[in-house]
Amino acid sequence: MSQQDHWEQVYTTKPREKLGWYEPHLKTSLSWIKGLGLAVEAPIIDVGGGASTLVDDLLDVGYRSITVPDISEKALSSVKVRLGKKAELVTWLDGDITLIDLPRHYYELWHDGAVFHFLTVLEQQRKYRDNLLKALKPGGHLIIGTFAPEAPPKCSGLPVERYDPEQLKNTLGGEFELKRHHKELHITPGGVLAHWKTPPYHGAHPHRTFVVWTF
Repeated sequence: MSQQDHWEQVYTTKPREKLGWYEPHLKTSLSWIKGLGLAVEAPIIDVGGGASTLVDDLLDVGYRSITVPDISEKALSSVKVRLGKKAELVTWLDGDITLIDLPRHYYELWHDGAVFHFLTVLEQQRKYRDNLLKALKPGGHLIIGTFAPEAPPKCSGLPVERYDPEQLKNTLGGEFELKRHHKELHITPGGVLAHWKTPPYHGAHPHRTFVVWTF
């Protein structure tokens, strides 16, 4: 099964509130985005936005130049329905972020809450990095969240790479200046918090690494 088919199946068979990574609001991301002091017209891309509510919250505080790419058309469709008329304010891209053709030096913020760690092949990581460096405006910002080293080796049935900030820097390259990083414990929608050293983790995502860089 291809990655696209996998994610279409996930979003077709489970409501977003039951997905293991679901959060009503991405509090860390929202706080950090606010701290960047971006103008409301600043172009923002939310990579792998899926059924996330980040786009809702960004629209609510006034941002009007938001792009949301995702590999799952089903995920994007569900967000469009949820947003109603507001969906017309967003640019939606259905496709793989390693293959999508993005505008050059356009975005002031590249946000990725949970895509990069699914890229376990070096060629995928390289293509992601190439698109990131192409699309992010010089002086722009990168906020990225991944599984931390202590987290499970799989998510939603797929293997993941786990990173600390130094490992992320080594993988993405030296073009970025690290501004801050943060590790957090994620509790699944079912309220289960597993001990992070003991498999099978009971569906929890015990630790995630968040970092913000300036390009």
